[in-house]
Amino acid sequence: MMFVVTADQHASKKRGDRVDQLIADLRGWGDEHAPDIALPVERTVGDEVQIVLTASETVLDLALRLCRTQDWAVGIGAGAVHDPLGASSRASSGPAFVHARAAVERARGRGEPVPLVVAGDDPDAAEDATAVVQLLAAVVRRRSAAGWEVADLLGPDTRQKDVAATLRISEQAVSQRVRSAMLDEERRARPVAAALLRRAGAKGVQG
Repeated sequence: MMFVVTADQHASKKRGDRVDQLIADLRGWGDEHAPDIALPVERTVGDEVQIVLTASETVLDLALRLCRTQDWAVGIGAGAVHDPLGASSRASSGPAFVHARAAVERARGRGEPVPLVVAGDDPDAAEDATAVVQLLAAVVRRRSAAGWEVADLLGPDTRQKDVAATLRISEQAVSQRVRSAMLDEERRARPVAAALLRRAGAKGVQG
């Protein structure tokens, strides 16, 4: 099982093509998550990008990162791929790619509360995954700039005291921002969403 993430830019004719900038912005992220990248992010057609990943946690992290910018409709396809993969996403195929296409087309529509959809070999599990990842994406999209200041600094090995010192604000202010930004809720929900993503592709068999 693999995951294909397809992202289509909103209103590129009005805002300008941001694909090259996105690819550049993801270089550091790609280095950090290199073991989970089966095929790197690339422009597929027009203002669309695609990447093939092996870990649901990394898929979720990328999807929420894209939703943060509010520039992209995101489709996640979970399932089998044809083995072996091609040299690029465009040269590869399989059910996961078909699912990703269906998901991003749905994400572009007006019927979704958040432009992030999951499709997979297990349709029921994919719907469950969509519901949870959309909720997480809604939290991310509504987070304030002050909340992101804390979120970007507060890692697993970073104390709120250290963040307060960096931002030159009180620990109480950091704690308040953590609550307002729903950082603890996001942290606890991410493993649940990642598990649902795996379930969405569980019926697929590579080959």
